[in-house]
Amino acid sequence: MLTKAAKPLVKLVDRYLPDPYIFVLLLTLVVLVAAMVAEHKTPLEVINYWGDGFWTLLSFSMQMLLVLVAGFMLASSPPIKKLLDAIAGFAKSAPQAIILVTLVSLAASWINWGFGLVVGALFAKALARKVKVDYRLLVASAYSGFVVWHGGLAGSIPLTIATAGHFTESQIGIIPTSETIFANFNLLLVAVLFVVIPLVNRFMLPEEKDCIYVDPKVLNEAGAENVPLMLDGDSGKDNSNRPADKLENSRLLGWSVGGAGLVYLGYYFWVQGGSLNLNLVNFLFLFLAIVLHQTPRSLLTSLNEAIKGGAGIVIQFPFYAGIMAVMVQSGLAQSISEGFVAIASADSLPFWSFISAGIVNIFVPSGGGQWAVQAPIMLPAAQALGADVARVAMAVAWGDAWTNLIQPFWALPVLAIAGLKARDIMGFCLMQLMITGVIISIALSWF
Repeated sequence: MLTKAAKPLVKLVDRYLPDPYIFVLLLTLVVLVAAMVAEHKTPLEVINYWGDGFWTLLSFSMQMLLVLVAGFMLASSPPIKKLLDAIAGFAKSAPQAIILVTLVSLAASWINWGFGLVVGALFAKALARKVKVDYRLLVASAYSGFVVWHGGLAGSIPLTIATAGHFTESQIGIIPTSETIFANFNLLLVAVLFVVIPLVNRFMLPEEKDCIYVDPKVLNEAGAENVPLMLDGDSGKDNSNRPADKLENSRLLGWSVGGAGLVYLGYYFWVQGGSLNLNLVNFLFLFLAIVLHQTPRSLLTSLNEAIKGGAGIVIQFPFYAGIMAVMVQSGLAQSISEGFVAIASADSLPFWSFISAGIVNIFVPSGGGQWAVQAPIMLPAAQALGADVARVAMAVAWGDAWTNLIQPFWALPVLAIAGLKARDIMGFCLMQLMITGVIISIALSWF
């Protein structure tokens, strides 16, 4: 049944969903016009909001580019490739491959969202080299696990309100993670999704005549061989004894610097008691890659391959920063949230918070940024209606994560690693959006 239901969605998305760059351009125009019409802003005011906010995500853009590059370099190191291939060997059929990649992605995303994006995509490629399976659904399954990230250990909203000095502390105090991430309703929701999402992906597996496979040979991450440049008249001369060549192929150099990075990580986690965040994930991936590649030359060869997939991140993230600025500065995001709050009761507020957060996330794809927009509306409403503040906060968190299933913003690293386009996977993700939306709504309302 799910195979038949997913088929028209896949065709619809394949036909009408444009490249993510075109999507962000259209989204920009929609937000600019909406701010002028709905919030009665002048064209010059809206353009100023957009231009002033255009470069505010530069730091985050670099972080996301490093998620892609560092993760790729780590996975292309010989030991990690062997490990991924060994785990992929447990899958003996297409259904098993779909379930396995979904479970791995869910677990990794629950630990940390950046970790989940990279691990899921890389593991999907490892499976595709072992098992004949529809590659589109395999990658979509890897991405679908991302939906649990905001209910997991790195959820930005629950961690924010659990931290002393957060910007809404005067209103709600400090809410411990025992009432959010580790609350019974949230743990039960995560457990249900760990069962449902892999099964949905498995039963969306197309009939063999409709499957699209990939040649395993094109999935090898090994880059082109390094070709040494030679001056005129040096043809045939052995340059292997050049000091520069020795440095590029020095295991001692790679191990020394890589080892220093790992020592720092050990001190940070075990002595200082530090927590995992995106910078630490990138630091871990990078220095593990340096150690496991052994020589600088091997790492640089991998880097040259990895960087090719980062173009979408570099060009699109500034546009999303501009969109976020218009949504916030014009009051458009607040108006969307207020519209849902106006029809809510104490029991239904978590549900409407979830729906409004899902809509706002299409335009403001940032958990922390979205909370800054919605908290001033949702928290006073929760207090006035007598609703559970912790549950309302988690509803916003889940809404932020939910519509990422159809928001190409977060799929860019996965698509770059897998070598696919957004339209290749979004039809399957649209089915997951509908099913998980029902489950999350029930959990927030009745669990």
